[in-house]
Amino acid sequence: LTGVLDDCLCDIESIDDFNTFKIFPKIQKLQERDYFRYYKVNLKRPCPFWADDGHCSIKDCHVEPCPESKIPVGIKAGSSNKYSKAANNSKELEDCEQANKLGAVNSTLSNQSKEAFIDWARYDDSQDHFCELDDERSPDAQYVDLLLNPERYTGYKGPSAWRVWNSIYEENCFKPRSVYRPLNPLAPSRGESFYTWLEGLCLEKRVFYKLISGLHASINLHLCANYLLEENWGKPRWGPNVKEFTRRFDPIETKGEGPRRLKNLYFLYLIELRALSKVAPYFERSVVDLYTGNGHEDAESKALLLDIFRDTKSFHMHFDEKSMFAGDKKGAKSLKEEFRLHFKNISRIMDCVGCDKCRLWGKLQTQGLGTALKILFSEKEIQSLPENSPSKGFQLTRQEIVALVNAFGRLSTSIRELQNFKVLLQQTR
Repeated sequence: LTGVLDDCLCDIESIDDFNTFKIFPKIQKLQERDYFRYYKVNLKRPCPFWADDGHCSIKDCHVEPCPESKIPVGIKAGSSNKYSKAANNSKELEDCEQANKLGAVNSTLSNQSKEAFIDWARYDDSQDHFCELDDERSPDAQYVDLLLNPERYTGYKGPSAWRVWNSIYEENCFKPRSVYRPLNPLAPSRGESFYTWLEGLCLEKRVFYKLISGLHASINLHLCANYLLEENWGKPRWGPNVKEFTRRFDPIETKGEGPRRLKNLYFLYLIELRALSKVAPYFERSVVDLYTGNGHEDAESKALLLDIFRDTKSFHMHFDEKSMFAGDKKGAKSLKEEFRLHFKNISRIMDCVGCDKCRLWGKLQTQGLGTALKILFSEKEIQSLPENSPSKGFQLTRQEIVALVNAFGRLSTSIRELQNFKVLLQQTR
C-alpha cells in the first residue's frame, strides 16, 4: 500500500513514519494512565432495531462480572458522593481475577482509582452529541479497565455480526436513490460501478462512507493482530494471524477491496489526527485538568497529552476539513445535521452487537469518532474559549475525552500492526 490518498494531499509513507516515530509510543503511554484507562459503559442496553438474536456464547465474548461481594464499593455506590475506604483484600482480588475468564470484561478496580470517579463526573457536561451516550447513572453502567480488556479476536461472527455491519452500511451511509444494494463491502454482488457512483457523491457524503469503512478496517486489523493462535492447558497464545489478514485484505482474495479498506483506515486516521490538533486550545487552558485526584499523575498526564498535541500540529499534510460543509449556510447546516443524525444512529446500532467485548470496543471507537466530528464542526467555538472559566459553547465530558484518545490510540495501533504484517508477509514469501 503506497502513494497518495484520495480526497486529501497526503501520502501513506508520511503517515507511517509520523505514526511510528512520533505518535504511537506516546499515545500508548497515555492510554496506560488512570484518567484514560477507565471507561464507563452499559453493555446491557437492548438493541433498539431488532429483536435480540441471542448473545455470543463463546467464552471470549461474554462478560463474566465479579461476584457481587467482590465488586469494589465505590463502583456499587453509583452516583453517590460517599466512597467507602473498605479495601478488597488480596485474596478477594485473586478470586475476582479467577472469575474473569479469558476474554471476559474485567471490571475490577483499585481502591485508589474508584475514589476519583465522582470527581470526574463533576467535570462532565452534556452537549449536542454525535453519539447516543450511555446514561452513566444507570445501574447497568459499569467502569471497565481497558487495559485488562484488550480488543482481540473473540470468534464472534456469522449472521449477528453481519447484520450489524449491514445495517451500518445500508441504512446509514449516504447513497443516491438510483443505487440499490449493496453498500456493504463484504457483499458479493458489488462491482466497480459502486465506486463510480461513490466518486459522484459530494465530498461530505463520500467522507462519511470512508470513515465507516476505515473504522471497519481498523477493527478487522486488531482482530487479525491479536488472534487466538492456540490454547494449551488453558494457557492461550495470542498473536498475529497472517492467513486471516490475507483473507480480509489481500487484493486478490478480496477482489481489490482490501487495499481500498486500508486506504480508508489511513483516511480515518487523518480525520482524527486533525481533530486532535484542532482541540488542543481546549486542553491548553489552565482551567482544564485531567482530574483523578492524584495531582502529580494528573500533571504528568496533561503534559504528555499536550506533547502529543504539539506533534499533531507539526504534521504538515493535514486533511482540510474547511472543504467540507463550505456551501451556502443553510445547505451546510442541514447537511451537518444529517451527518450528526446518521452517525448517532450508528452509535445506537452498537447496542445490537452480540459479543460484549466487541460491543465495548465498538461503542468506544464510535464515540471517539463522534467526538472527533464534534470537534471539527466546532472550530469557532473552540477558538473563542475563555481561558479561566468553563466554556458554555464547547465542552467535552470525561467520557468523550477518554473515547477520543483511546479511539485514536486504536487507529495508531492499526497502522503500526500493518507495518508488522508487511514484514511477516515478506518472510512467508
